[in-house]
Amino acid sequence: MLPLLLASSSPYRRELLARLQLPFDWAAPDIDERRLDEEPAVELVKRLALEKAQALASTHNCHLIIGSDQVAVLGEQILGKPHTFDKACEQLLAASGNHVTFLTGLALLNSSTGQHQVDCVPFTVNMRELDLPRIERYLHTEQPYDCAGSFKAEGLGVSLFQSTHGVDATSLVGLPLIRLVDMLLKEGVAIP
Repeated sequence: MLPLLLASSSPYRRELLARLQLPFDWAAPDIDERRLDEEPAVELVKRLALEKAQALASTHNCHLIIGSDQVAVLGEQILGKPHTFDKACEQLLAASGNHVTFLTGLALLNSSTGQHQVDCVPFTVNMRELDLPRIERYLHTEQPYDCAGSFKAEGLGVSLFQSTHGVDATSLVGLPLIRLVDMLLKEGVAIP
């Protein structure tokens, strides 16, 4: 089996990948993550997932490289990482009582052959009605400023949900393990 490399600096993705009990390394890819003009959100996350994997291929030329990217979509608006308290408040107020769809792009690149698999896994969260005091309490407690949509589903953020819908809950955290296992199996990886 070729060694696995996660093209991400995300501790959330590393924790998820560790569930598969396969040895892996990780490295942060350096790519431009800006959206192209009028690029659909699904195409954006697929493109960025593959570009992250490709960015590490020259320095890791005999690896299976996993790339992933995620955006949250509210209506037609893409919600990125808020980075600040004020932006996170704005995102959560807009999401209150609505559904937010998380689109997670996933790529698996065999850097020795150049062959790759790419997909997008959606997951929808129906948000509770949220008022500003509740949002502020949540943000001060969990500080999810590095998370698309302004909450951590693997933490207290789940208290903001009314319901969820999707085929793979791990996609909500940023690495859809069910789809990744499919991709790894196609590359001949034996999953414990």
